Amino acid sequence: MHLLNAWRKAPHTRPAVIRKHPDFFIIGAPKCGTTALTEYLSHHPDIFMARKEMHHFGRDLHFGKQIYRRNRQDYLQEFAGWQGQSRAGEASVWYLFSGQAAEEIKTFNPRARIIMMLREPTEMLYSLYHQFRLDGNEHLPTFAAALAAEDDRLAGRQMTRNTYFRQGLIYHAVAAYTEQVKRYIKLFGRKQVKVILYDDFAADTAGVYREVLEFLGVDANRPLEAFPVINGSQEVKSSWLRSLMSDPLVRGTAIATRSWVPAVVFKSLINIESQLMQINIRPVKRPKLDPGLRRQLLRDFTPEIIQFGQLIGRDLSNWHAGDAAPAPLPPRYAQVEKPAVRQNSPSHHLTTCAKQ
Repeated sequence: MHLLNAWRKAPHTRPAVIRKHPDFFIIGAPKCGTTALTEYLSHHPDIFMARKEMHHFGRDLHFGKQIYRRNRQDYLQEFAGWQGQSRAGEASVWYLFSGQAAEEIKTFNPRARIIMMLREPTEMLYSLYHQFRLDGNEHLPTFAAALAAEDDRLAGRQMTRNTYFRQGLIYHAVAAYTEQVKRYIKLFGRKQVKVILYDDFAADTAGVYREVLEFLGVDANRPLEAFPVINGSQEVKSSWLRSLMSDPLVRGTAIATRSWVPAVVFKSLINIESQLMQINIRPVKRPKLDPGLRRQLLRDFTPEIIQFGQLIGRDLSNWHAGDAAPAPLPPRYAQVEKPAVRQNSPSHHLTTCAKQ
């Protein structure tokens, strides 16, 4: 029972501070529109959205020292701004990829609503590659080189000092949608899970937005006046500044201050960092993916796409090659080997999905 309901039944037991626990989660995949949807939902009077990409859940997600990953107390503190809205949510795209986050969220709130946004794998991965190039997680100069390095990266090679999430660099594994989605459906049931395809979101943003409001059980008759493009294609102005801001020593030291500076000061530091990151980027038109590489990836993902379409009951023939399906992805891509990294590594916001 929520604290608010408990207080209504027994006023004398009212706690000094009533905080809302999240009751819905936008869980990914990356580069599929979650940033935009989070922004749109934050304007609804019945919804409170916490800071994006906290990644509190998912013990098998191993981020670097430069990533601010909140403990339970700090995580719940992010909901301190709740002002009585009927729904509170958060968005962390790697919850979908994680093999453990679903069970952790289920334990935390078995009645939680789950929203997942997915995109044709080739486009998603190409967009993710450029995002990783933007924030320093990826150093290889071409998408083809990054794909070719997957085996090396499974063995811990071809990383740099600024690599903050090596698991995400196994690109084929990120697009293994079927098992990821099936995990949440099995635990929460189809009534508590909503799958949104990026194609639908891009074609009818207002319609999908209304569907989400209905799914969350809030007033769906409050349309937004506009749905601006959020987090489009970008590049850094200064690679030196980007490297400095993503350096594990610099960021790790800054994150460590949270234990001895007032919370309001630490929050201000996070906001200043976000502003600096925004100042250091500019919009750019992304180069088109090489047609030959696109065709190869479409062939690679055809079996996965067919299975995923069957799972959600959608015809996704426009997503795959349409010719004879090759063998499924190698088993090594089905589950990324997890390096032995301390689970209390901090986590920072990872800029992700957008309409682009």
